[in-house]
Amino acid sequence: MTAVWVAVALAVAGFVGWPVTAVVFKLARTIDDKADAATTAMDAGSAAQDPSAQDPSADVTVDGELTAQPGPPASNGTDAAAWAPGQRILRGGAIIGVLERLGVCLAILAGQPVAIAYIVAIKGLGRFAELKETPVAAERFIIGTLTSMLWAAGTAAAAKVLFLQ
Repeated sequence: MTAVWVAVALAVAGFVGWPVTAVVFKLARTIDDKADAATTAMDAGSAAQDPSAQDPSADVTVDGELTAQPGPPASNGTDAAAWAPGQRILRGGAIIGVLERLGVCLAILAGQPVAIAYIVAIKGLGRFAELKETPVAAERFIIGTLTSMLWAAGTAAAAKVLFLQ
């Protein structure tokens, strides 16, 4: 019976965490949009300009996919040839998120919370270059990682307390 509860906890942590993370991203986007609207209203003198034109790293969501705004990259040290307009930011993030949640849940259920540090380190090192170059990607990375980890840890803790004593 323990194996069944572990499998259920892993499934809930890994796959139900996906829509939870999507809701948190949508909430963060709504808050950002409201803040941008308030800033634009206060700055009536420059209302004719598009706010995203001031920040070339501003994000655009197309069909649920986060992409970079067309134009030159924000960093001065990047080669313009390496950047493509409409380039996707944090490619593979959804799959990585599922694997991250499964790993965190399994680490807690196995009584090895130190493994969570390895998961975070691997994820951070794998994304370091992209996070360094794109502030939007860094913000999305932090929001997604925290949401995923909290969901997976909560699911594992609930399963452990309720079903695996």
